[in-house]
Amino acid sequence: MKRTTEVYKNDELSIEYSIINKGGIPILVMHGGHSNCNEEFGYSELEQQGYSILTPSRPGYGKTSPNNGLNLSTACNSYIELLNHLKLDKVHVIAISAGGPSAIYFTSKYQERVKSLTLQSAVSKEWLTPKDKEYKAAKMLFHPSLEKYTWKLLRSMINISPKFIFKQMAPSFSKLSYAKLKSHISDEDINKFKEMIERQRSGQGFFIDLSQTGNIALSDLQSIKCPTLILHSRNDGAVSIEHAYNAHNNISNSKLCILNTWGHLIWLGQGVEEMNIELFSFLHANN
Repeated sequence: MKRTTEVYKNDELSIEYSIINKGGIPILVMHGGHSNCNEEFGYSELEQQGYSILTPSRPGYGKTSPNNGLNLSTACNSYIELLNHLKLDKVHVIAISAGGPSAIYFTSKYQERVKSLTLQSAVSKEWLTPKDKEYKAAKMLFHPSLEKYTWKLLRSMINISPKFIFKQMAPSFSKLSYAKLKSHISDEDINKFKEMIERQRSGQGFFIDLSQTGNIALSDLQSIKCPTLILHSRNDGAVSIEHAYNAHNNISNSKLCILNTWGHLIWLGQGVEEMNIELFSFLHANN
């Protein structure tokens, strides 16, 4: 993949973004937590289908100003400014995991700019809260002053023993026991998981995500009229399948596709081909 990365500045705010396959049918990707404009999951397949992939680093991630994320309205307004700067009229929107609230809000407020919405393992309602042990762990491990050390340690460990680290982290992504899920995963998948760890950072972005997942209202979902595809694993251990049902029950023109894959990272393991068939059939129908 040939990726170009730029930083667009407006006033004192900046938004980092990457483009793959410029000139193709545009897709705006709202990446997941701990990610940035260098996200890769599913990208080569999208490029092969003729799509151009625009990925802004969401607020607090990469080189995008944290102040772009004061609220979802501010963040989504910056995405509109970016589309205008790039002279893109309408886009498909794909949301990954914690990028769900941004995509839902964006689609609900700027319907005239969106061809379709796809939610992949996406948050659609309040997610981690202070009462959850995962929230407390995340607030400690991914605090902006500490997160670079967390990721440095993870990268060091996964380079030494990728299979062992994958096994230790698997419960964060899947509800299946390791004995059951390991048959879904190949050595190539573990290598892709390792590459994910190597490119991830939290910056200030994950704290912004934690503060905003509860800011999506049912009215935001209910106001979405464009065709919507919801792809979610029944075994997702990071974002409950209830998020998929919540989106489907409140977005009138939506299709729910429950995947029998190993967990949250639906781009890895058995079932990827079926997921891509659903995705590309949907995108092609709404170009």
